[in-house]
Amino acid sequence: MNSQYSYSFLFRSAALCGVALLSFLNCSSTSSDLANNNDNSGNNGGGSTSGDPVQVWLTKGDQSVKLQQQNTAYFSGNQNSGTTIEVDASKLFQTVDGFGYTLTGGSVQVINQLNAAKKQELLNDLFSSSGIGVSYLRISIGASDLNSEVFSYDDMPAGQTDPTLSQFSLTKDQAVIQMLKDILVINPNIKILATPWSPPVWMKDNGSSIGGSLKPEFYGVYAQYFVKYIQAMQAQGIRIDAITPQNEPLHPGNNPSMYMSAGDQAAFIKNNLGPAFQAANITTKIIAYDHNCDNPAYPLAILSDAAANPYVDGSAFHLYAGDISALGSVHNLFPNKNVYFTEQWTSSTGNFGGDLDWHTKNIIIGSMRNWSRTALEWNVANDASFGPHTPGGCTQCKGAVTITGAAGYEKNVAYYIIAHASKFVTANSQRIESTQADNLSTVAFKTPAGKTVLIVQNGNSTDKAFNIKYNQKTAPVTISGSSTATYIF
Repeated sequence: MNSQYSYSFLFRSAALCGVALLSFLNCSSTSSDLANNNDNSGNNGGGSTSGDPVQVWLTKGDQSVKLQQQNTAYFSGNQNSGTTIEVDASKLFQTVDGFGYTLTGGSVQVINQLNAAKKQELLNDLFSSSGIGVSYLRISIGASDLNSEVFSYDDMPAGQTDPTLSQFSLTKDQAVIQMLKDILVINPNIKILATPWSPPVWMKDNGSSIGGSLKPEFYGVYAQYFVKYIQAMQAQGIRIDAITPQNEPLHPGNNPSMYMSAGDQAAFIKNNLGPAFQAANITTKIIAYDHNCDNPAYPLAILSDAAANPYVDGSAFHLYAGDISALGSVHNLFPNKNVYFTEQWTSSTGNFGGDLDWHTKNIIIGSMRNWSRTALEWNVANDASFGPHTPGGCTQCKGAVTITGAAGYEKNVAYYIIAHASKFVTANSQRIESTQADNLSTVAFKTPAGKTVLIVQNGNSTDKAFNIKYNQKTAPVTISGSSTATYIF
């Protein structure tokens, strides 16, 4: 989480005006979230009930409807007076790895405060196909700022070093490892991206968990640290699909954090990390950057380095500054390399409707329309005080769920932002063409099961009638004002 950009982010979202926290669904409403809602609330054309059916799932910005199935719409041949959104499955774009969150150490800590039944209910809700089907997770290598304490996997007494990594141990992350095992039972195919916030402080030039840079003499040792981590996780039955060398490398003020210039990251990848993975037969992807959209020059410098490029799968982005189109710009210059969207937080001072609108437009729709293979919100869970976090870590980061006690949790806006994609757009779906008009933001996919999924965000405050056109057939529908809808056909 990049706190230096938090205020500019909040101002960009129209409704983030210090509104008091709204009340959210209690865990007792889990089943009703996913149930059919017979109040259609204006979400089909109200015309013919013959023709190919279209499932409609809706979340309203005013929270009166949250991820509830509406009355079925139909490709009836009729049209309404609104604009037409055309979906064209012949125009294919990127394959999707998944949608999800970061499973922080703090998230694990608070989820483990639930009793056994509620914990299993929540994990099933998040990760099973009968729930919202989260298919991608990001985790921290060592502590992130949403851990209750700072640690690495090779901490040494002040003044001591461990260049052979003889003291390397995953012990402090055993709770995270166990929860990942529990999640893999529910979804064995979930993909995992791992990212460090800081190396062991003895590798850094300032000897601190905050800021500083990696000492050149420890580049090779740090590469082996990654190797040992991936091998140790594999020994636990957890495959790390990808890593980034550093979370937010241009934000050294977090706790923990580290500054890493583009030149330093390129040198580390080409001289140390890439060769170390190759020597150890590690196929885990190396993804560069992992920071804001305002500095595409950073990943481009690494991709342009002839020696670093072959080791790099692509680039990862956050959106606390810049524009989501940066992903598309980088893709266009290096179309054989992937782009990923890996983090965006929702704030404790945020507004449900404003966050739903901005995040759906930018993180879900925007990243996907700009070639991203993933769309990830920030932390899975927090407590009612927006903890735990490290000293100096994020104090306003609101998880997808808030744990309210041993038998309760509330679903927050990030749950619904991700759910409108993850529940319907399964891993290995492929983005297809969809038009946009009338302040209706859209993205469409073809799933491995052959379903077409269209996600629409209505940026208008009023209901909007429009037509879905697909294969020369038309389905008239109406989407509520300031709402997100997912259409499946």
